[in-house]
Amino acid sequence: MPFRVLCAAATVALLLSSCAGKHQTEGGTLALSFAPTTATSPAKKADADSPIALKPAAWGRLSDPKGLAGRTIEVSSLSDVKLRDKEVVLTFDDGPMPKKTEKILATLDEFGVKASFMMVGEMAKAHPEIAREVVADGHTIGSHTYRHPDLAHMSYDDAVAEIEKGRKAVEAATDVEADFFRFPYLADSKKLRQWVGSHRMVVMDVQVDSKDYFNVSPAAVATRTMDALRAHHKGIILMHDIHPRTAAMLPALLTQLKAEGYKVVQLKYGKPASDMVASSAVTKPLFATN
Repeated sequence: MPFRVLCAAATVALLLSSCAGKHQTEGGTLALSFAPTTATSPAKKADADSPIALKPAAWGRLSDPKGLAGRTIEVSSLSDVKLRDKEVVLTFDDGPMPKKTEKILATLDEFGVKASFMMVGEMAKAHPEIAREVVADGHTIGSHTYRHPDLAHMSYDDAVAEIEKGRKAVEAATDVEADFFRFPYLADSKKLRQWVGSHRMVVMDVQVDSKDYFNVSPAAVATRTMDALRAHHKGIILMHDIHPRTAAMLPALLTQLKAEGYKVVQLKYGKPASDMVASSAVTKPLFATN
């Protein structure tokens, strides 16, 4: 693999801190932009292998981790995504990343659930073998631009070019169509959302942000995610497959989801099923359309 491609991917990996939260401030860095605004004591370095403690059900692996998988929903637009109570969609942004992505794939396989991987073009180009492993495991593929810029700070034409470049890079690495798209930092606009929708992509929004980009323990990430999910009762969960803490906390998170009766839904691009249309009158869509 060309040395400069690996260098570029390493640079992107260092810069990818999150897909949500505060925008990068002028003259600042991603590390500063996403750091906690207040601190009473020096931050303790997070240990990616530290014990997870949520509730008793998550203290150890279930003897039978299966039974968490829910239905598959075929969607072709935002309005098709209608989740029932206790249904979640697992999404992972910014990868693929060596060692982290593979560990996450192993955990998902153990629990028998599928997720959506929103890949950064440069990362997919640098690690096509991992990108293809995600596909081989049956997960949904989406794109996340080519180099993860804040599109709100770009011209419309440059933003469109960045989205398209990222999609083509992901498709080249995976050999499948990337039918879903997530805006970096969730920095969208009505005009860009309309462009994405008109080019056979579904915007992947977020209802539950794990905030795994903060330098905290895996236990803190899992606990925060469950607390936010209990408030929403359902939703699309944002995580990142570039952080050791995310891979470390995922088994406990999935164990707790099963213990509380949640089901993991997989989204696929396609014509929505008839039961989805019939339920639209009583179920509000989760996505914002602004």
